[in-house]
Order: sequence, then structure tokens, then C-alpha cells
Amino acid sequence: MAIFFWAFVVGGLICVIGQIMFDVFKLTPAHTMTTLVVSGAILDGLGLYEPLIDFAGAGATVPITSFGNALVHGAMEEANEHGLVGVITGIFEVTSAGISAAIIFAFIAALIFKPKG
Repeated sequence: MAIFFWAFVVGGLICVIGQIMFDVFKLTPAHTMTTLVVSGAILDGLGLYEPLIDFAGAGATVPITSFGNALVHGAMEEANEHGLVGVITGIFEVTSAGISAAIIFAFIAALIFKPKG
């Protein structure tokens, strides 16, 4: 039961940080998203994001910071195994399913719903 509490707290704190970036620092959504992705990448590079995932579960894997974590994590794993080429292939290997799903579901939604513009 405690894992649900910590997932809520950690995920909520990540969202609060994003909201503060909007409201206080007046950053655009693109700047906020980029900052959160890069933060997740840096935390993974320092070896701090995996312990956060172990502690908070979905509270750390659902927010956008997890995308940065996945990019660096995949690149580092494949780089250790295949060298410089592994950096590129590792990024695509780890993130391709999520990116493909986003593209496919966005396309389906565009077919079903009438976009306003």
C-alpha cells in the first residue's frame, strides 16, 4: 500500500515542478517539457533515476522525466555492449515502442474526431 502513496507523492512532485515552471518562470510548454526530459536524462546519467523508480514505481515512470531516463539508459546499456554505434541503436531500441504507439494513436484519433483549426 505504501508504494501507491509514494508513487502519488513523487509523481505529484514532478508535476508540481512542471507547473511551477509554467506559472512562476513563465516557460512555454516546449521549454518545460524539454527541461523535464533533460532532467530525467541527467538523473539517469548520475545513477539517481533508477533508485527513484525502485522507490516510487509509476510515480517515476509515468511522467515525462522517464523519457529522458529511457533515452540515456538505453544508450548507456547499448554503448557498453556495442560501442559508439550502440549509443544510437540503444536510444531507438528503448523508445521506439512508445513513440510508435503515440504516432499510431494520434493518427487514429485524427481519423475518428474532427480536428478544430
